[in-house]
Amino acid sequence: MARASSSRARRATILTAAAGLTLAVAFVPGAAQATPSGPAADGPSPTPSATPPVPSQQTLVRRDARLAKAEKRPGVRQLRKQLGVQGVLELDPATGTARQVAKLDGYLTPRSDKGPEDSVRQYLRDHPDVFGLSAGQVGDLTLRKEYTDVAGVRHLSFVQSVDGVPVFGNGVRANVSRDGRLISVLGSPVPKLPSQLAAGRITSTEAEHTAVRDIAGAKADGVGKGDTAKQVVYTAPGGTARRAWQTVTVPDGHGMWLHVVDAATGRVLYRQNLSSDLSAATGEAPSSGQPLSSSPAKSLRTGKVLVWDRYPGAPSGGKQHTRHLTARGWLPVGAKTLDGRIAHVFSDVDDNNKVDAGEEIAPAADGTFSFPFKPVTGPGCDVPLPCSWDQKTPYSWKTNREQNAAQVYYYLGTYHDHLEAGPIGFTRAAGNFDGRDGDAVQAQTDDGAAVDHGLPDENHLNNANMGTPPDGQAPTMQMYLTGSGPGYTVLQGNWGDDAATVYHEYTHGLSNRLVVDADGVSALTGQQGGAMGEAWSDWYALDFLNNRGLLKDSRRTDGEVALDPPHWTDELPSRSQPLDCPVGSASAKCPGTSAAGKGGYTYGDYGKISRRGPEVHADGEIWSETLWDLRDRLGSRLTESLLTRAMELSPANPTFLDQRNAILEADTAVNDGRAHKRIWKVFAHRGMGYFAAALTADDTRPDEDFSLPPGPDTPVATLAGKVTDDASGAPVGGVTVSISGHASGFPGADFSAVTAADGTYTIRNVPEGTYRKVYASGNGYEPQIRTVSVTSASSADWALRRDWAAASGGAAVTEFTGPDFSDSGCGPNGLIDMSGAVWGSEAKGGSNGTGVDPVHNTVKLPSAVDVAELRIDPTAGCGDDVTASLGDYRVETSTDGTTWVTAAEGHFKPADTGRENAVSLKAGTGQNVRYVRLTMLGNQAADNGANCATDSSPSGCRYLDVTELVVHGSPHRS
Repeated sequence: MARASSSRARRATILTAAAGLTLAVAFVPGAAQATPSGPAADGPSPTPSATPPVPSQQTLVRRDARLAKAEKRPGVRQLRKQLGVQGVLELDPATGTARQVAKLDGYLTPRSDKGPEDSVRQYLRDHPDVFGLSAGQVGDLTLRKEYTDVAGVRHLSFVQSVDGVPVFGNGVRANVSRDGRLISVLGSPVPKLPSQLAAGRITSTEAEHTAVRDIAGAKADGVGKGDTAKQVVYTAPGGTARRAWQTVTVPDGHGMWLHVVDAATGRVLYRQNLSSDLSAATGEAPSSGQPLSSSPAKSLRTGKVLVWDRYPGAPSGGKQHTRHLTARGWLPVGAKTLDGRIAHVFSDVDDNNKVDAGEEIAPAADGTFSFPFKPVTGPGCDVPLPCSWDQKTPYSWKTNREQNAAQVYYYLGTYHDHLEAGPIGFTRAAGNFDGRDGDAVQAQTDDGAAVDHGLPDENHLNNANMGTPPDGQAPTMQMYLTGSGPGYTVLQGNWGDDAATVYHEYTHGLSNRLVVDADGVSALTGQQGGAMGEAWSDWYALDFLNNRGLLKDSRRTDGEVALDPPHWTDELPSRSQPLDCPVGSASAKCPGTSAAGKGGYTYGDYGKISRRGPEVHADGEIWSETLWDLRDRLGSRLTESLLTRAMELSPANPTFLDQRNAILEADTAVNDGRAHKRIWKVFAHRGMGYFAAALTADDTRPDEDFSLPPGPDTPVATLAGKVTDDASGAPVGGVTVSISGHASGFPGADFSAVTAADGTYTIRNVPEGTYRKVYASGNGYEPQIRTVSVTSASSADWALRRDWAAASGGAAVTEFTGPDFSDSGCGPNGLIDMSGAVWGSEAKGGSNGTGVDPVHNTVKLPSAVDVAELRIDPTAGCGDDVTASLGDYRVETSTDGTTWVTAAEGHFKPADTGRENAVSLKAGTGQNVRYVRLTMLGNQAADNGANCATDSSPSGCRYLDVTELVVHGSPHRS
């Protein structure tokens, strides 16, 4: 994502999570009460967003608990034992197959003279219980890509396919050292695929139009010149597989998007923002029609350009000087526009993502691209920095339009060469941006500068973004003007003139091309992955500037390494503090936040840096500060190498802990593990020690730990206990108890056990220590999470609450209305599956999700129950955004499935998503209940500001979803 300022963040849809779990306290679902008049706590009404909601902690635990059977497969247990104390074997709850297998202190296999592909296929055949593939399925894998990085590590990507169509999102990725040793195997392959797919009815063009309309609305313009579509196999929970189209589109003014569109129905199954700006608004063309003009095009005599190296007025690198764009092959000799091997730069002042008349940059009168910077005078200008335009004068940005575009081209060429060279090695083979491969950067300067009568609107100020599609498709970079707004003063400048901003955005291309799935699609999709994307962009940019002598970093002074230029955005900072803020720093430049405290941040500060809760730019500061500590310990060159190799070694959708592990693996592969102790000390100091825990990359409440790995003589213990029903005290069998959320050594394998009929369980050979995400869940019982200290005398008993509406406990859907989206993983059983899947339906009729045609779902409980509490998680899913979350609802109860009484009616609001909400039942409606019927009467489109008449892109204009129905109580006794 891009730089984010507080003004822009106010318009983003941000979900707030509370602080981390505490010692020996059971996890309690959200306490909001959904009453007939609505939930108690009304949150702000954010603008519509295509961003999917953040799943609740209950959902994350329930998903993890589905692995109980897979964890017990003999091959899984055998490999776990073989990997040892610092082995990582993590299974994917969606597939039951290995998400990642690796060792933090070595390799999976010994040296080998075999070819890398043969070694990988043999390892897969040797471990069918782990990867879920038969020998025949291993043979059917298609090697999509193989390349060797600058350190000699070989990276292989295998795709699964049906009828020659690749599977979306799953497959196998493997990494092999230069001497043939297997470093890691990743990818979550799908164990059971059909032999063939049903034919599709939707064409590629129709899929592209669907994708564009999904983001930009029904009245959006047609498909763009660079938009693409290819067929994929989309797999859904339950093992279904569908023919679909994977599209990459750039809807006008809405960034770059990847969609998966059902080839049979045309429904959007998945959407992913490939761009940095989540709240871009559709701009309008300049109303006055004033034309742009460039200097007359003449034959280029020289590739000279006037540029600075940092930003205008910078103490170092702030004066224009002559450089050459043709000397390194960036721009061809004789070029008549800024269009060459590394980039195409033009001024997209109307933000329609295409070149219009007058938007190209032609050479100056002398045949060069040397455009002197012309400072604009006025209040707030020249002291201490010059202005490049006047916010009150339409089209004043034209004064430096050509200069800024030439400056951006120079930055792009400079940074391209830096990243391509060792030790980073972002080469063509690795997936960099090169015109010879059809994917030179398409940089749009002065983006949206004229959309509001010759001026930028609020959506085209103080930001920048980078949209990165898969390798071979051109990325888009957009640079905005900067200026003041209500309550803050910002320099009237241009982010394209600032090296750190351009380098930051370019680095999004690096991370999104290296952290990918087996088919090369960016896998930085979770909350923590997005935060690391921002952090990497900050770190690589400022590392480069410091190495060039353009940015100070004195070991004795904290708070010098800041992203924003001093005096430019002081009243609207992009970050809360600089990267070189150590833990415990007392420097005034390292103020921290009121929730996180002063000084450098640690893992436990996740969600506490922004006042709105989890936010990728804010939480990314934890990661960027940690990496700057690592740089101080290891030096720039080794850190550059390890961080880049770690991206290539990363599993899809990584957590901070996954990436810590990948850095350790990289150190083994390229540095013989010589920096392991220093790496562990850095991460442990920042709360990412051995016992730190995160359930998934969407866990916005990770638990920090400051421990180093246990030594070889560390004692192990047995964790045992008993699980009982909290109401009756009876023992409960079939419940999973798991030490979960870890990615440090074999706790990463998720030690787990399933209770016997008498409720007892035993987990053996657990290293002594404190584990902060130990849970019990399953068999129709609600998840409970605790912190458990495992010692020689430890035990943990659990009293769980039964969810009488859970399918795993005997409940069943008896009938429903509306369409059945089970083939897409969103059928009616999603309401009671305790896995985070949703029941999705269509929002027909009504207006903006209100007053829609009712659809209902009837659930039969396993026995008659006196209901003590009924809870509903209204969160959307199935690829839909937050606007499709359940709004208006009705709950009815029945003793026989024939006679019904209305038990509750109400409305859920945005503040109620991402959690379960207690619903108050009318007196007398909760006794002797055998059936519960939930009717969806509307969604949250209106709450999120959607106007479906003018923009039908929000999911709530077409769909409505609900995640879970939960019923607590006790058996009815007549």
